[in-house]
Amino acid sequence: MHTASRRCLRGGSIAVIGLMLSSLIAQTPHPAFEVASVKPAPPQADPNTGSWSPPGRGRFTADHVSLALLLHLAYGIDDSQIANKPAWLETNLYDIVAKPEDGISLTRDELKPRLQDLLQQRFHLVAHIETRSSRGYALVIAKGGPHLTPTKADHFPGFRINVSSGQMRGANWSLPQLAQYLTSAAGFPVVDQTGLPGSYDIAFSYEPNPDADSTLPPLSTALKQATGLLLKPQKIPVETLVIDSVDKTPTAN
Repeated sequence: MHTASRRCLRGGSIAVIGLMLSSLIAQTPHPAFEVASVKPAPPQADPNTGSWSPPGRGRFTADHVSLALLLHLAYGIDDSQIANKPAWLETNLYDIVAKPEDGISLTRDELKPRLQDLLQQRFHLVAHIETRSSRGYALVIAKGGPHLTPTKADHFPGFRINVSSGQMRGANWSLPQLAQYLTSAAGFPVVDQTGLPGSYDIAFSYEPNPDADSTLPPLSTALKQATGLLLKPQKIPVETLVIDSVDKTPTAN
């Protein structure tokens, strides 16, 4: 199980990501779960114990997760890409058990449209996409070149070992996926402008508090030391999911 933690691309590649996100919104009808139970979590539920099932298990389960987290999973976006959030989006918690039709293993790509349909049907989510210019970072190659570790492919793509505060550890990550995980750590959107294909195993620690007296380096330094990549501050176009309306209480099972 993944434990819930608290915490793009040059030119045409940025446009491709925008097109992909826009197509997720526009695609109708979505494939749907065959059976789904959606209910508010018990009042004593702790968001720090929230968890959800990994890809490829043939069913989707989530315990004590917020609607914000479900949007992340459904659309492959980060907090910084969600606008017009209701105040309860990250605090109200839900429990979900859902099963697709036979023969569907529920890879990440198979889960997304089904979870989008569930959000639309059970929470009456209505949303649209806007491209907004935002302060952020470009992930670029540092002087001296990259020194990345090609993945051993021991895990499914995008596998997170530990991406809690101060840790950046995962397996079988593409660089756009690394940029996505760096977004949470950096506090601003990060887009991949390295132009490097392939997948890699990433492992480094950093000091998340810039004012702390620590032996660990800050994020940007740790990233450069571990990978030969840099975070370059700049304005970037960010495809943003704008919530028009959404219900706090899901429809009955």
